[in-house]
Amino acid sequence: MTRLRSVAKRAAMLLAVVAVAAPAMAQVTRLEITSRELARDGEPIGAAGPFEILRGRVYGEVDPADRRNQIIQDIELAPRNARGRVEYVATFAIAKPVDPARASGVLVYSVVNRGNGDVTVSPDGHISVVSGWQGDVVPTDRNQTLQVPIARNPDGSTITGPVLQRFVNLPAGTTTVTLRAGTGYPHAAEDQSAAVLIAAESETIDGRKSGVRTIARSDWVFADCRTVPFPGTPDPTRLCLKDGFDPKLLYELVYTARDPLVLGIGLAAVRDLVSFLRYDTQDATGAANPVAGLVRHVVSIGNSQSGNFIRTFIHLGFNEDLAGRIVWDGAFPRIAARLTPMNFRFAIPGGAVDLYEPGSEGVLWWSPYLDRARGRASMTSLLDRCRATSTCPKIIEAFGSAEFWGLRMSPNLIGTDAAADIPLPAEVRRYYMPGTTHGGGRGGFQHAPSGQAPGCTLPANPNPMTEQLRALDKALIDWVVHGIEPPPSRYPMLSTGELVPATASATGFPTIPGVPSVDGLVKVVLDYDYGPSFNTNDLTGILTQIPPRIVQRIPTYVPRVDADGNETSGVPSVLHQAPLGTYLGWNVVAGGFFAGQICGFQGGYVPFAKTRAEREQTGDPRLSLEERYGTQEGYVCAVETAVEAAVRDRFLIEDDAARLLEEARASSVLPTAAESSAANRLRAEALCGRVSAQSGGTR
Repeated sequence: MTRLRSVAKRAAMLLAVVAVAAPAMAQVTRLEITSRELARDGEPIGAAGPFEILRGRVYGEVDPADRRNQIIQDIELAPRNARGRVEYVATFAIAKPVDPARASGVLVYSVVNRGNGDVTVSPDGHISVVSGWQGDVVPTDRNQTLQVPIARNPDGSTITGPVLQRFVNLPAGTTTVTLRAGTGYPHAAEDQSAAVLIAAESETIDGRKSGVRTIARSDWVFADCRTVPFPGTPDPTRLCLKDGFDPKLLYELVYTARDPLVLGIGLAAVRDLVSFLRYDTQDATGAANPVAGLVRHVVSIGNSQSGNFIRTFIHLGFNEDLAGRIVWDGAFPRIAARLTPMNFRFAIPGGAVDLYEPGSEGVLWWSPYLDRARGRASMTSLLDRCRATSTCPKIIEAFGSAEFWGLRMSPNLIGTDAAADIPLPAEVRRYYMPGTTHGGGRGGFQHAPSGQAPGCTLPANPNPMTEQLRALDKALIDWVVHGIEPPPSRYPMLSTGELVPATASATGFPTIPGVPSVDGLVKVVLDYDYGPSFNTNDLTGILTQIPPRIVQRIPTYVPRVDADGNETSGVPSVLHQAPLGTYLGWNVVAGGFFAGQICGFQGGYVPFAKTRAEREQTGDPRLSLEERYGTQEGYVCAVETAVEAAVRDRFLIEDDAARLLEEARASSVLPTAAESSAANRLRAEALCGRVSAQSGGTR
């Protein structure tokens, strides 16, 4: 009996080893390395030493029968290989220390944005990985791409469906436009009887049009008229208008497209590559995993669209690999307010928040919430699926003002009824970067604007978030690896009065000469009806009602501001704490069809007057620089105060603190004490005295 138990034990151990080396369910069939190079010509990167960069392709296959893959839209309609699997090919890049002993044990998976992004090298020895996940990205020499199949009907026939495309601000003389960026969806030549092209003279932020007319079907064709006059050369990827497009009008085309890509495979491709690098020793061909044994922890980081991908990945259950193990231990979605619209038929993942584009319809909150306003039947959260499989990562999320004003962030915090704050679960931390544009500004201590935000009326917002994000990267890794709790969450809330309706009266926004009112500016959350075949909670299924019916406007809130127009909540940058002007998360379109509306998700900047006389001459209610800081020395003291607070609260690492202090001391915001009046010297001395007192008298 003892011998039998021993044999059984050895057999079980052998099975376990085989499972680790090449799991039966593993979807990475081959990892092909096409190039190797030394990063920075072999220069040592801190204590980690030189880094090697590997580039190549990962060949994978997805089993449509596996419960973890069944949520992929149209996976059952994709062509299969002899094993009954659906194949894909993705590009990847890995940066790792040349000396394995110097690897930290942490793999950082950076989600690329529309295929763009590369690996980084870390003085801490972290392994960096990027790969292709968006199946409609056009390949270039350096971007990350994914090849996915086209779905077909069970009988092999072509799948068709309605698709919408909008055209605006077209140059005078334009006769031909392209249907979709990227690989796109060509029209289904066999049936365009339902295609409709309209033109509109105006459109509000919530989709109300005026001056609408339907363009006669005889006046436009799917063709290229750039060299051959109308009706041009037939082309399923282009639209030609007989008399050309009017630059003053918006055009909206609904046509029947064909050949939907199975884009949801991108979620499985990321899951399986990271799982392979983390757990496996070799691929199905016997080729070695290049980082085998070096990965003990994995965190993911993504900005904007990439952050939305992280939220979608967790929500749809892809943080569980095919052996039931966790994929990412930590996740950091940055400046991300939505789900990525990638897992429904004829999806366009590269969209943003233009009218009719999906993304805000699904589950947006980390804790269970009942979306009564949109008629949902049950409590839901982004963590429901990973909770069911015990594969939820630790999560840090960070975002700024532009995400509230231009990217419909508020339902994430207060739901669709705006009745109360939705609490955060224990594994989530949230940090708000006040007064920032999308992704943060260039930084620096420069009073004068550095130029207009493209296409907007106000100068570009320089208020950065880079330093806070860098500190939070470290906080996430410390949380995952060492169990060190991050700083407490900081963000605006209803309960504290910091989150309010997007009006001048509610926000307290001051009247500043030359600055438009915020009334009617916010990009409101719209409740769309895409038809009964669309699963709104998960953003899966089929859109049958195109364009969607707008059911209602959802309450859309923004942070409160102070007398300067600067936001008061969250984790401010050093520049925000020692402001040189008003830092806005919004801007206004300067010209064209949408003139006067919110300018995408670009923030603006309104510098303070330098002197009291200057501001009084223009009627500016905000204190001037000299009234705030007195002298250049006074301004530097204000920066020192902000730096000390940020370091103390763990939102600024020491290297960045030293750099910011050096930049502030080298700046020329105000005249020096020697060049200033006695009154301004007194103001500065008062500021510097407070710094000295807070520092224990050791300035």
